[in-house]
Amino acid sequence: MRYFLIDKVTDLVVGERARGVKNITLSDEILHDHFPDYPVMPGTLILEAAAQLAGFLLEMTFNKAGAPLLRALLIQVQQAKFHETAGPGDRLDVEVTLNSRLEEAAQVAAEIRVGEKRIVRAVLTFVMKNIDSPRVHDQRRYIYKLWTKDLNPPPAIL
Repeated sequence: MRYFLIDKVTDLVVGERARGVKNITLSDEILHDHFPDYPVMPGTLILEAAAQLAGFLLEMTFNKAGAPLLRALLIQVQQAKFHETAGPGDRLDVEVTLNSRLEEAAQVAAEIRVGEKRIVRAVLTFVMKNIDSPRVHDQRRYIYKLWTKDLNPPPAIL
């Protein structure tokens, strides 16, 4: 991943939902060009934050010890609605909820808020794939451990 767009997972109920945060700062490189005198976080990256959190939820839900590792791949975005912009100083509160699940796919509802304002909502569809790449698995373990270091109890990261 080029961008890690979740700073911290604040809540995880495996098989149901996850909550996380992304703090937008002027040090976020993308804001320097989007837009020079009016910095806002691109809507696609706000959706990507939700997709990253949803992927985490699904991987915590689908993966079991001793089984091949499955990784969540976003395949469809539906009903995306952008209500407000977000910029430096804003905290994105991201919530994803598992809507439906098949053996190798799942659909997740995502909602992103800044304070009390809902700024984005969407339905995200993922396929679960066995990816034969130790680098992918190492990267996911690393970032998931950082995201969840304050959860009590910490989830088992596969």
